Amino acid sequence: MTMSSSAGGRRRPPTIHDVAREAGVSRGTVSRVLNGGHYVSPAAQEAVNNAIRRTGYVVNRHARSLITGRSDSVGFLLTEPQERFFEDPNFNVLLSGCTKALAGHDIPLLLMLAGTKDERRRITRYITAGHVDGVLLVSSHSGDPVAEELRQAGVPLVACGKPIGLGSKVGYVAADDRDGARDMVRHLLAVGRRRIGMITGPLDTPGGVERLAGYREVLTEAGVEFDEALVVSGDYSRASGAAGAERLLAQAPDLDAVFVASDLMAQGVLTVLERAGKRVPEDIAVGGFDDSPVATEVSPALTTIRQPWDRISAEMVRVLLAQIGGEDPAAVILPTELVVRDSA
Repeated sequence: MTMSSSAGGRRRPPTIHDVAREAGVSRGTVSRVLNGGHYVSPAAQEAVNNAIRRTGYVVNRHARSLITGRSDSVGFLLTEPQERFFEDPNFNVLLSGCTKALAGHDIPLLLMLAGTKDERRRITRYITAGHVDGVLLVSSHSGDPVAEELRQAGVPLVACGKPIGLGSKVGYVAADDRDGARDMVRHLLAVGRRRIGMITGPLDTPGGVERLAGYREVLTEAGVEFDEALVVSGDYSRASGAAGAERLLAQAPDLDAVFVASDLMAQGVLTVLERAGKRVPEDIAVGGFDDSPVATEVSPALTTIRQPWDRISAEMVRVLLAQIGGEDPAAVILPTELVVRDSA
């Protein structure tokens, strides 16, 4: 089909009228297909979709949003300082997976970074004004009001990890952090380690709390007395892993293993152990969590717990789109996997 040209000779973009003419249906039928396909026969819907492909018609999202009241976009909200987004590879993997999953629905994803109170206030105001149809929330800390404010405003919301204190009020998708931690500590015990330290994640996040709980549970099962000197906290950054390793070496010089709650922190741990003349795994075994790209970039390669990032991102998008479509919030917990390499 040939589109008409403007006075200047340029080919004008196809319109909804062109699609209707190509499909042999009314403009109203095309409009209904573009807005969800309600009250349209399968034959008519197929004809319209074929006509859209043939004509190259592109939906005018602004015009459609005026009719539907929707923005046809989704926000990816990271409530962490901007430098953390660029340092931690997990955020980029999750962002890429969510972008890919939404692309299948022709929905763009808007990246929003809100690491300070002022940034969170501005972003919350932007979201509740209707500029996105829903939010994928990443790295929610207890006491952070964003999730509750968005929920009260009626914004469809899915968190990565169970938001502390909100229970079933907010939809979420999470890896089984506690079970993953249990698998790692059982592995360290199975290879003969008994003085197993831990560098936790932030204890105001679900991952931080659940991974510590799994560590303690397995030690109790094995009859190993919990020693506070063997546990220090981190914030998932490389620097906090290094600082945690220095503290553990000072507090527990007989340490023979460390379970580190993220691969990025484990990278900092390996640097400190090498500097202290400790061999890995001969002197001190090291286990991480995530199976991020860092795990195979370090030396020795990191034994770790694999989070199924592709499934997490796909499920976050699925649950969010269901909410946008009117369904209640849902919770999904996905299994993790122990990946044994050279460090433990």
